[in-house]
Amino acid sequence: MLMRHAQSPAQKITAPEAAALVRSGMWIDYGAGLLQPDVFDAALAARRDALGDVKIRFCLTTKPRAVFETDPEGRHFHGLSLHFSGYDRRRHDAGNVSYLPVNLGEIPDYYRRFIPPVDMVILKVCPMDDQGMFNFSAMNLWHRAIIERAKCVVVEVTTGLPYGLGPDNGVHVSEVDYIIQGDNAPAAELPNPEATDVDRAVGRRIAPEIEDGSCLQIGIGGMPNAVCTELLHTTARDLGVHTEMMTDGIAELYHAGRITGARKTLQPGRIAYSFALGSRRLYDTINHNPDLVCCPVDFTNLPHNIAQNDRVVSINNTTQIDLQGQCASESDGHRHISGTGGQLQFVRGAYASKGGKSFICLSSTYDKRGEPRSRIVLAPTAGNIITTPRSDTMYVVTEFGMVNLKGKSVPERALALISIAHPRFQEELERQAYDAKLVPRGFTF
Repeated sequence: MLMRHAQSPAQKITAPEAAALVRSGMWIDYGAGLLQPDVFDAALAARRDALGDVKIRFCLTTKPRAVFETDPEGRHFHGLSLHFSGYDRRRHDAGNVSYLPVNLGEIPDYYRRFIPPVDMVILKVCPMDDQGMFNFSAMNLWHRAIIERAKCVVVEVTTGLPYGLGPDNGVHVSEVDYIIQGDNAPAAELPNPEATDVDRAVGRRIAPEIEDGSCLQIGIGGMPNAVCTELLHTTARDLGVHTEMMTDGIAELYHAGRITGARKTLQPGRIAYSFALGSRRLYDTINHNPDLVCCPVDFTNLPHNIAQNDRVVSINNTTQIDLQGQCASESDGHRHISGTGGQLQFVRGAYASKGGKSFICLSSTYDKRGEPRSRIVLAPTAGNIITTPRSDTMYVVTEFGMVNLKGKSVPERALALISIAHPRFQEELERQAYDAKLVPRGFTF
């Protein structure tokens, strides 16, 4: 571990004293998910009227942030999110949070090469252990890279986090400038919505494609997690996990004895992940568990690392796909809704893996103002961001079927995707494909 040494021994101070260190124009980093501070956040919000142009970088906010709730117009604090949660999306709609485009696995490099040193980083951490380490819980990600470049490091200590075992998953007291006491509240949970009939139908199509010894990456959302549930009804055994996000679905497979990691090349015998969000049962599964290893995101997400495992299976959602295979997974027109995350890196890593497969899954339709709309379209909605290019897309799955776009021409792709669209939209999509000359008249395959 490359250590940044504080200029003097860490001092224990109160949250208001820590917030008093912030000056107008500073760049602050709150970290990601479970590590975002709470008592410091409240203390900083209380100083709103004394501050201006304070920019706060963060990712996947799990609960309302006092700095934005008390400053809804962003006159004092402006947030920059590396991946939106539902709360981040609402603050973006209100105008005081913006998106920072990233491939998640590259973020440590951004901090080390391109992002100027952070004025202050404040992270919620587990209590210091007997080695002088404050553990990052189940949120390794890029927090080491922030600390290496931060001018001031503050930790907010709490007993409410699970302890995640893993390399470089913490900060040593010698690197810390200030220690504040947190509220010891339990870690925020991410609700797991009940799987829909469409989720289960998609899961049933993907599950048989997963062989004994496959190495899984499961993305966020009900549909990828439904695959885990359906896997419990198959005979697949000896599964491995090398994933960005540790989910409840993966935990259920682990408890069912389906995950052994015995055939993995990297971290054999262990579930490798970079962050976790989910239920209390998930956090209990992670806590001090040597079968799980919480790794930096540039270990889990870089394609050349992913590909070292054989039979990697990558399963991710998209919200719209066009007839050439472009996947728009992070915006609704110009309205940003999530982020690039690790989707593209895992699509590429899975393809490069020996025997690997990547699956992009989606429901065939969605409702807009009470009217059903097709998620498979001639061209992306104006302003939509393409997350996975057509040249990278492999398997595409809806409740109506599964197609593999690798090696297919534009006409073949268009007809294949129309075949798994909702039947009520297939005729219209076919007419659009002919009119746009994506498919020549009389073309068949």
